[in-house]
Amino acid sequence: MFSIRKAAQGDIPLIRELCFKVWPQSYASILSQEKIDYMLDLMYSSDSLEKQMDSGSQFIFVYEDEEPVGFAAYFEKAPAIFKLDKIYILPSQQGKGTGKFVIGYILDEIKQRGATSLQLQVHRLNKARNFYEKLGFVIIDEKDFDIGNGFFMNDYVMEKVLSS
Repeated sequence: MFSIRKAAQGDIPLIRELCFKVWPQSYASILSQEKIDYMLDLMYSSDSLEKQMDSGSQFIFVYEDEEPVGFAAYFEKAPAIFKLDKIYILPSQQGKGTGKFVIGYILDEIKQRGATSLQLQVHRLNKARNFYEKLGFVIIDEKDFDIGNGFFMNDYVMEKVLSS
C-alpha cells in the first residue's frame, strides 16, 4: 500500500539519503562519474535543496507501508504549467507501480490548482522516457541545458496535457 507525505526542510537529510541510493545508479550507464558527482552537488546539496524548497518546489515522499521508497518534486513554472522536477524511486521498487502512483498523485494535486499541463525533462538516453510515454507524456522539445563546469544536460522536454 502506497502513501504520500509532503516534505519540509527538516526532511532534507531523508531526500539526500534516498537520492544517493537512486541517483548514481540511475545515471551510471549514461553519465560520467565526474558529471554525476557535479550534478549531485549542484542539485542535491543541503543548501541547494533548501533553496529549491524556498522558491516553491514541493517535495513529496512515497511510502510503501511505513518505508520511504522514493521522492519527487514539482512546481508551477508558468501560470497553469507545472514541472515535475524530480522523481526517484528505489531500484527495488521500480516496476511495482510506485512511479505511476506518484505521478497520479501529482496530477491530482496540480489539477486542483488549475493546471493545464505537466512538463518534465528526461535525459535523451534515459530509459525512463518509455515510462513517461506510457503515462501519456509526449516529447515537445529537445534541449541542451548548460549546467556549468563544462557540463550539459541533454534532455527531451516532455509534456502531458491535462483534460479538464
